[in-house]
Amino acid sequence: MKPTGFQIISGLGLLATLQGCEVGPNFHVPAAPDARLAVPAGNTAQQFTPGADIAGDWWTLYKSPVLNALIANAVANNPNLTAAQASLVEAQENLRGAYGVLSPTITGALGAQREQPSSAQLATFGGGSGRIRPYTLYNASLSVSYAVDLWGASRRNIEGLRAQAAYQRDELEAAYLSLTGNIVTAAVQLASLQAQIDATSQVIGAERQMLDILQAQQALGGASGAQVLQQQAQLAQAETTLPPLEAQLAQEQNQLAAYEGTFPGNAPPPVLTLAGLTLPRDVPVSLPSAIVAQRPDIRAASAQLHVASANVGIADAQMLPQITLSGEIGHSSLSPDTLFTPQTLLWNLVSGLSQPIFEGGQLAANRRGKIAALRLAGANYQNTVVTGFQNVADALAALQYDGETLADAQAARDAAAQSLAVTQAQYKLGGESLVTVLTAQTALQNAAITEVKAQAARLSDTAALYVALGGGWWHRADVARDCCGVVP
Repeated sequence: MKPTGFQIISGLGLLATLQGCEVGPNFHVPAAPDARLAVPAGNTAQQFTPGADIAGDWWTLYKSPVLNALIANAVANNPNLTAAQASLVEAQENLRGAYGVLSPTITGALGAQREQPSSAQLATFGGGSGRIRPYTLYNASLSVSYAVDLWGASRRNIEGLRAQAAYQRDELEAAYLSLTGNIVTAAVQLASLQAQIDATSQVIGAERQMLDILQAQQALGGASGAQVLQQQAQLAQAETTLPPLEAQLAQEQNQLAAYEGTFPGNAPPPVLTLAGLTLPRDVPVSLPSAIVAQRPDIRAASAQLHVASANVGIADAQMLPQITLSGEIGHSSLSPDTLFTPQTLLWNLVSGLSQPIFEGGQLAANRRGKIAALRLAGANYQNTVVTGFQNVADALAALQYDGETLADAQAARDAAAQSLAVTQAQYKLGGESLVTVLTAQTALQNAAITEVKAQAARLSDTAALYVALGGGWWHRADVARDCCGVVP
């Protein structure tokens, strides 16, 4: 009984479902490390809550409409973020395409071939020495081929591509987190530099006014030339501190423009002040096990470890026998009218078994290389985890001492303000000179600069903690959480 095309295709389809085992290591997500974090004691400005969740838009806790607008614009236009999104789409499509290897390949063909056999050919096969007229051969066929995934090489490849897609998703989240964190830090630095420039300008004004007084007193014989020269040097020293601050301000403005995906000067610089940035009061501190699950860089390192594990399985499978199956059914006729008649039917079934015997050591070397890559990925994962916990610990330690530094700076500023008030009162009563008043005023402005730096450090270090904890990406819906596990 002749098999029909349906029977041949169905038979190969049945064989295609007969999968073997999957050689190589089975990947398991590494367990969370046994780590401890020193949580700072709370104070009137900030409270630290272990185990609390993190908002996906944590930067809104600074309550700055300008900052929110900067981040929204950057998310829409930053080219690095666009590149990361495209890389994710590419990885997802590669994964979807890889599933096709698990199914038979079916190819249809329809053709016509015009031929003129030679007289020599006819004579060779006993056909005489006459000449045959040209003829046209029509054919239609359907071929099916399938490589049996006996040892799981194809499935390991899909496993690796799925892990690669997960890696790209985590890389996208890392790019998003880095972008938002950098914008918050740049915004705080911009506001701090502007406040420092204002205070420095006031210091320079006071030093210049003091110099004018000393020069007038020198003309009247009330001040020496040495005092005037000393004040000139002090004024020049104060003036040298202003250009670097202005340069840093311009650089921060340019950096923010780059984050926005635009060129420097194409958009007006944002107006940001420290007074317009609210210090987040209730600060979450994730548990160690949550940090491993939340930080995109740790998740990405785990995905790379998964890819390396799957590659070892592929290398193992390549050293074992491979089975291929193929079949073809079709019709061939000299006339299109009789092409699909039973007499023109032709078919074949082919199976093959291949076993690498001598490859010049390529397969063994490839396997050893994949094992080394797996060890490398494991070491990189461990290093990423250690670095991640260091980032969190550093941010917590910084916030602990930021509070103390700011308290000391505020105390110094208050003391300088009281000193200036007393000096001004004594000056009005004739007990102090104007030079003394200006000196006290300069001391107050310098104390104000120190306080500004302390305020900015606390705001920036709070942002660093949110970034170190993962930034709450799991509460955003811009990327599906199961993007890399959906079978098309």
